[in-house]
Amino acid sequence: MRLKEILSFLPFHERIGYEDMEIKSIEMDSRKVKNGDLFVCINGFTVDGHDYVDEAIQNGAICIVAEKEITASVPVLHVTDTVRFLGMIAAKFYGFPTQHIPLIGVTGTNGKTTVTYLLESIFNHHNQKTGVIGTIQMKIGKDTYPINNTTPDALFLQKTIHYMIEQDVDKVIMEVSSHALDLGRVYGCDFDAAVFTNLSQDHLDYHASMEDYLRAKSLLFAQLGNSYNEKQPKFAIINVDDPASNLLQRSTAQHVVTYGCENEAHIMARNVSLDATGTRFELVTPVGKVEVNSKLIGKFNVYNMLAASAVGVAFHIPLSVIKQAFEHITGVNGRFQPVKSNHNFSVIVDYAHTPDSLENVLQTIKGIAEKTIYVVVGCGGDRDKSKRPLMAQIALKYADHAIFTSDNPRTEDPTVILQDMTDGLTKDQNNYEVITDRKKAIQQAINLAEEKDVILIAGKGHETYQQIGHKKHDFDDRIVALEAIEAKEK
Repeated sequence: MRLKEILSFLPFHERIGYEDMEIKSIEMDSRKVKNGDLFVCINGFTVDGHDYVDEAIQNGAICIVAEKEITASVPVLHVTDTVRFLGMIAAKFYGFPTQHIPLIGVTGTNGKTTVTYLLESIFNHHNQKTGVIGTIQMKIGKDTYPINNTTPDALFLQKTIHYMIEQDVDKVIMEVSSHALDLGRVYGCDFDAAVFTNLSQDHLDYHASMEDYLRAKSLLFAQLGNSYNEKQPKFAIINVDDPASNLLQRSTAQHVVTYGCENEAHIMARNVSLDATGTRFELVTPVGKVEVNSKLIGKFNVYNMLAASAVGVAFHIPLSVIKQAFEHITGVNGRFQPVKSNHNFSVIVDYAHTPDSLENVLQTIKGIAEKTIYVVVGCGGDRDKSKRPLMAQIALKYADHAIFTSDNPRTEDPTVILQDMTDGLTKDQNNYEVITDRKKAIQQAINLAEEKDVILIAGKGHETYQQIGHKKHDFDDRIVALEAIEAKEK
């Protein structure tokens, strides 16, 4: 695409040494630049693209976009905000892909991943090919790809969704984090539906307050726009049982579809029955009712299924298909995932890393456990410190015995993190031990467990690494637990 065409809809920018030229690709990582590329300088958390202009030019960049004063041997475009500019030109370069395919964004503290996979199952059962972008991985149909951020940057998204269209994808489903919304990673994305799961304490290392956290979430609903298209209506799917729902409903001009179990809503679960084998409820919607018998366990999964149902109903998916999809899916990687082996006690791995999610999972286990409940849990380093004592209190409230251990300490001292967790505990709260080494902590829980006991290993879920300092080490809770079980059986 010609540079002149890319810039045609940008009203304000300063050109230095400008000449029209053919742009082969757009890059924001100087290492990926090739001959004929446009390099956009992004000032990130750890590196500043303005410091890599020379490297980009050496690799073949023929034009630079910057928001700081720089000197370069190729034409430079000065703009006030390179992040905003990147979203605009990426959308233009790749033909505004989200205008040509339905895009569903899922936001909330907990449940985002499960909802995206439930939606994938619904659309697949309706013979539609899906693209999924989220925490665990990216999927295009049955093909999977690794991913670094829950919600990648604007350039990656526009390029990827363009590719998904080329691969005949019918629907794109994406987890949308508060960071992504606040940092402009979804600039240029035209959402057709926005889903809100819930709001509880998390990311207060980034957001100044819970109010600021909610403000960031509300951007997804505001960004559905103010105009209406009869042929392609837009929907805000909102959990009406969450107190944050009132603000989110006021944040959008689009159709609001509510769901819940407690308050009156468009999509509801009636006669909910929960046990160790699964979940049963009557799904009540404006287009009818259907009985659901799912292998997913816990009240939180009822809410996840209601959220996915609301999207399905909004997109005119028959209830029979929604029911079939829910009854087909057996679980989501790292979400209340049993470690299967020939042992007489239960081991469950879950991503629960917030006070609310840990409480939800432990409440579910308490409702089905026959004997002792053990929990192995820690808190991530370089993240919200205020939730550390809350996590410890919740662990001791619901479990019979807690083992506090390292999560991903990153650049923090793990012993300091564990001290933060246990500092507020009283002398009578003595049903815990601290084992800094996560592998040893998991082994200890399994060695303690007896017949019909339940062990929850919380915090990392699907992750296959442990980040210590700036390095990621191979570590999978599920594999470590299975090895410990096999060692105990020997």
